[in-house]
Amino acid sequence: MGKVNITIIFYEDKNFSGRHLECSSDCADLMCLLSRCCSVRVESGSFMIYEKPNYTGNQYYLRRGEYPDFHQWTGVDDSVSSCRLIPMQGPSSFSMRLYERIEFGGQMMDLADDCPSVLDRFHINDIFSCNVTNGNWLFYEHPNYRGRMYLIRPGEYKRFSEWGGRSARVGSIRRIMDY
Repeated sequence: MGKVNITIIFYEDKNFSGRHLECSSDCADLMCLLSRCCSVRVESGSFMIYEKPNYTGNQYYLRRGEYPDFHQWTGVDDSVSSCRLIPMQGPSSFSMRLYERIEFGGQMMDLADDCPSVLDRFHINDIFSCNVTNGNWLFYEHPNYRGRMYLIRPGEYKRFSEWGGRSARVGSIRRIMDY
């Protein structure tokens, strides 16, 4: 079996027209090559796209498929300035520890599956730090996988600002398993 070529293509205009840029890995600044991004095609794999350079601003998760205009990825405008490839992992390798205080303090909670409501499951509204040992995850601001989202990759996050959060509010958590 041949190697899968993981590619995302950014287009300046809607419906996959105008100048375009292909990426198969992380790119910290797309705007040095494109003036705007109005449509995206993900040939394979999954990516997180970011509103601002250097993986900052609003984040949007895109998996294989076509996004003919920015409303398809819930973007509010054509600001896509960086992207990050989400590496593939086996379906059985997901685990993280959540903490109610910064720097891994307070109550500790283990998670190995999707969580549609952090409040219902753990009886708290805020996650101030976490340690991801396996898998790639998405934190959502609201329950049932709605609102702002944040890519959480393996590693230590001593405070919510390290994953790009504007606050510690995490309403739901989902494993990234779209392979």
